Amino acid sequence: MSTHDPTSTVVSRDGTKIAVDQYGSGPSIALAGGAFTDRRALTPLAQALAPYFTVHAYDRRGRGDSGDTPPYAPTREIEDLAAVLAAAGGPACVFGHSSGAGLAVLAAADGVAMSRLAVYEAPYMVDKGDYLPPAGLAARITELASSGRRGEAVEYWMADTIRMPAEAVAQMRESPMWPGLEAVVHTAAYDATIMADQERGDPLPAAWASQVTIPTLIMDGENSPAWQHRSMDALADLLPDTRRHTFPGADHGVPPEVLAPVLRDFCTA
Repeated sequence: MSTHDPTSTVVSRDGTKIAVDQYGSGPSIALAGGAFTDRRALTPLAQALAPYFTVHAYDRRGRGDSGDTPPYAPTREIEDLAAVLAAAGGPACVFGHSSGAGLAVLAAADGVAMSRLAVYEAPYMVDKGDYLPPAGLAARITELASSGRRGEAVEYWMADTIRMPAEAVAQMRESPMWPGLEAVVHTAAYDATIMADQERGDPLPAAWASQVTIPTLIMDGENSPAWQHRSMDALADLLPDTRRHTFPGADHGVPPEVLAPVLRDFCTA
């Protein structure tokens, strides 16, 4: 649950209300978060960007204060992002983190109008030798969450998707953040569905080369695993107008005060 009322809500194509927080002033940038996050997780980055942009940080459907109209489909989330951008006044820079980056690329490929696209570690699996998520991941998470076994669903995600050691999962279960993870675990199935076609060890879709032609900043962290670097290199090699940036000492997360200047320079170039 959010700790404050959203600045505004927008209505997606299927009637779902999407909660948005707005910060700052200037050219618009929209922020799309990854798995197990709502717009609160984007607040530090939004505040760091606020001196330079009008920032639109939103709850993806099923999270925080946004609605969730069944049945789920990635197309609905693409329409949600399109609605956020339309309310922001038209094409804007979009930043996506992790599966939010995967969503942003799909939206750009689908024709959602953006001025620029910045992605941080979309979790593509482009090599058969990579650790691939288990078959039926989304269905299993949905089954567990819908039957009231939300804790088991979180454990399944951590153990079978991000390969967290059992000891670490047990420690997480005792942490204050665990109830929040259980509250949104059903949306992990959405992230799994968004990423499914690009997590099979196959090359990225060749069609993206002609569909995603806007300037695209592709970022990762120096300390992230080799498969993640390969995935971002593959995206950079595929798209026609890319910049590549690796943050020294970073992994799947990078401090907002370090990320914000890079986004500022790219999105205002």
